[in-house]
Amino acid sequence: MGHGHDHGHQVTATGRHRAALSGALAVSVAIFAVEVVGALMTGSLALLADAGHVLADAGGVALALGATLLADRPATGRRTFGWARAEILAAAVNGLVLAGMGSYVFVEGVRRLIEPTSVEPGGMALFGVIGLVGNLVGVALLWRARNASLNMRGAFLEVATDTATSVGVIVAAAVIAMTGFTRADPIVSVLIGLVIVPRAVRLLREAANVLLEATPSGIDLDQIRSHITELEHVLGVHDLHVHAVTSGLPVLTAHVVVRDECFQDGHAPQLLDALQACVAGHFDVDHATFQLEPAGHSDHEHPTHP
Repeated sequence: MGHGHDHGHQVTATGRHRAALSGALAVSVAIFAVEVVGALMTGSLALLADAGHVLADAGGVALALGATLLADRPATGRRTFGWARAEILAAAVNGLVLAGMGSYVFVEGVRRLIEPTSVEPGGMALFGVIGLVGNLVGVALLWRARNASLNMRGAFLEVATDTATSVGVIVAAAVIAMTGFTRADPIVSVLIGLVIVPRAVRLLREAANVLLEATPSGIDLDQIRSHITELEHVLGVHDLHVHAVTSGLPVLTAHVVVRDECFQDGHAPQLLDALQACVAGHFDVDHATFQLEPAGHSDHEHPTHP
């Protein structure tokens, strides 16, 4: 016996911020073009590397945007939640891109510490400032939506790391101009790499938890079980599972043992409504499926999960 809501068309957390993603993508593409021109004009490898970093991150934002279009496709009999989980797949890819780029920045920074390269600091600083302003616009576009979903967090982190890279370029250019210390550029690159990699690992871990159907962060199964068993006529709960289809879309299933008279006096539908209201009100879980069972039913089931 089940109860819940229609899993038809889902408006995902990332989909609600598509305009911000589109704006951030446009800004990233413009920054890439400007920094390529700057690198060609100044001979700065740092600017060229930053342009490559921006291009990789723009690809990640484009991937996130494409995922929202897939997530908006309606549910079907084959894909009952539609394409909502495409957002999590995109977040995982974004995490991999961040990890790869962070590792590259770190390794390249170490190499340049050993073999420093000469750059023209004035032009390097000018185009670094242009990149910084553009990235700050991207950060502003994504700021309010940064915690809306894993996908939005990945897109925000990519733009934020671009901002950090631009700051690094400016700082390195200033140090080189004032002191001639050319190793300032690789030192900043190593520091940026040390910031990027842990964040990428955290994003990958959270995406993996969704794909592995782990219990979403902030949801305590013991608390859910306690609330359910406090309802009148409920004797126990087993096979309780909660997982997220995508960010902001948790799904709950449970076997609920109830008194025998619920099946005799027609009280079962009201109990289902109470169960649904309980998990939606206390735990913000709107998609729930409950199997109501008499006390002796568990003897006929396979071994159950607590």
